[in-house]
Amino acid sequence: MNWTPDPADKKPMHKQIQEYMKEKIINGEWPIGTKIPSQRHLAASFSVNRSTVVTATENLIAEGLLSGNKGGGTKVINNTWSLLASGSHMNWNSYVEAGIYRPNSPTIRHINEAEFQPGIIRLGTGELAPDLLPSHQLSELFSGINHRSVHLGYEHPRGNDELRQELVKHVKKRGIETSPSSILIVSGSLQALQLISIGLLPPGANILAEKPSYLYSLPLFQSAQMKITGVSLDEEGIHLASLKDQHEKEKGTALYTIPNFHNPTNVTMSEKRRQELLRQCERMHLPIIEDNAYGELWFHSPPPLSLKAQDKNGMVLYLGTFSKTFSPGFRIGWIIGPEHVIERLADLKMQVDYGASSLSQWAAAEALKTGLYDKHVASVRYKLKEKCQQTLAILEKYLKNLAVWNAPSGGFYFWLTLHKPVSMRKLFKHCLDEGVLLNPGALYDHETSQHIRISFSYATLAEFEYGIKIVAKSLKNLYK
Repeated sequence: MNWTPDPADKKPMHKQIQEYMKEKIINGEWPIGTKIPSQRHLAASFSVNRSTVVTATENLIAEGLLSGNKGGGTKVINNTWSLLASGSHMNWNSYVEAGIYRPNSPTIRHINEAEFQPGIIRLGTGELAPDLLPSHQLSELFSGINHRSVHLGYEHPRGNDELRQELVKHVKKRGIETSPSSILIVSGSLQALQLISIGLLPPGANILAEKPSYLYSLPLFQSAQMKITGVSLDEEGIHLASLKDQHEKEKGTALYTIPNFHNPTNVTMSEKRRQELLRQCERMHLPIIEDNAYGELWFHSPPPLSLKAQDKNGMVLYLGTFSKTFSPGFRIGWIIGPEHVIERLADLKMQVDYGASSLSQWAAAEALKTGLYDKHVASVRYKLKEKCQQTLAILEKYLKNLAVWNAPSGGFYFWLTLHKPVSMRKLFKHCLDEGVLLNPGALYDHETSQHIRISFSYATLAEFEYGIKIVAKSLKNLYK
């Protein structure tokens, strides 16, 4: 909600909130059956004391618009005075519950909302901080539009031709030989996964993935009636014996992997393990979805060649993105794969959204062509390396007796292993009450109660130190 009561208004705060909520109900934004946000959440959104929200809510209950139920929350039971008499209404709640796409977990929905609350310290956010984004350079790029011919219509089903040509050159520097016809431009890696899930994989498919994995935080495969099976991970990447065992037991349909600066553990797969993995997947006829969102964010030396660069049999679908290196707001990513697969996914993308933003595609092509992208990424690598070293010192200062971690060699994340299991729900809540937003490890492995993913890419150093102090305080309380 982007509204707050006006302190200068002579009308009491609770009355302003009451009228705002009533308007939501009468206008149909909160239809009958809607469960309204908790009093704590509303108080934070409105920047008022909880007692103020309680008063407004109780008045609406007294008016017959809301119904409060301990344990079941507060729901809308009427939306106009005429409906009070007639009793007939449109129950959108039944439609919401009948949708085939599963909602995010409550924790992820809470994170998505809390990230935009003023004053929140974001220790879980997996993106570059605003001061690491190329805002000035992009302003200059867009200011030159008047002097160039920019296509603002729909693009080719596979995406802007110039951008795909530039990507051919870009990935060739990293050992991948491809052509524009084998590249599909998508609206970020997340859309790539969605297109693959509904365009290539059958219902009931079993996706093998590292455990923990980013994939477990997404409901898109499960929404398409698919299963995700975890494969063990060690310091060199996917454990091959575990992969073979799970594939034989569960009949894996495809393998999803993040070989470079893995999310959330930050493990980078060794060169030897990559070669062995390719050979094993070839023997098992197991296609690979390689997600390389973080591969360019190395600190000391580039990671080994991607799986796609060593793929001689067209087994690997390669996902790339600008979201982690350049601009999350661009919503530009790409898939590289066999031409007939790309053709199928391109047709599906046209059905879904008729192509990614032509303006973003143009700007991405210009950034690659002019060298702006490579220059920016080199700068980001240097700054992230420095920030990583500084945040490592902060972790050591406050958490050395509470958890262990490895120093990242690239990417965004520390994967903390706590000395003792704790309630992730309580830890998340304790920290959020203090204005610190975490990503509990249970988002990436539902069975863990001993891990936290901490991002050093977004918060300022001062925010990071304050946030880690709060994490330490919360853990000490939970360890008692």
